[in-house]
Amino acid sequence: MKKVFFILLLAIGSVSYAQVHDPIKWSTSVNKISDNEAELVITALIEHDWHLYSQNIPQGGPIPTLFTFNGDSRYLKKGNTSEPNGHEIDDPIFEMKIKYFDTKAVFKQKIRLKTTEKFKVKGMVEFMVCTGENCLPPKEVELTFDIN
Repeated sequence: MKKVFFILLLAIGSVSYAQVHDPIKWSTSVNKISDNEAELVITALIEHDWHLYSQNIPQGGPIPTLFTFNGDSRYLKKGNTSEPNGHEIDDPIFEMKIKYFDTKAVFKQKIRLKTTEKFKVKGMVEFMVCTGENCLPPKEVELTFDIN
């Protein structure tokens, strides 16, 4: 009986250890600027000790954060996605200046609305997160914005 209990405990521990760690929680919202303009807001809540890289990383560095938005005739993207100030360091591993975010990062994308009807803007964020000791492989997360 003790052997069965031990094997069961070992199996449960292996399964829980193998679960994927997801240190970033993404959320979306929309700020209405005017009748024909809105701002898509993407918020990343970042777990303690983890950091998310900027969209602007030099060649040869870690994978930058990248936002893509599905094309749709009901809106037009205005400019590039903005990001907060973050932290800039001389990274000893990549041997370059790298900008990253910890705790929270809010990204914003302005759009021009071509209709007054309700619709959804779909998009994707590709990103990489690291601690001082390790990095997770790049990941993609779908984003949805309700335009009312």
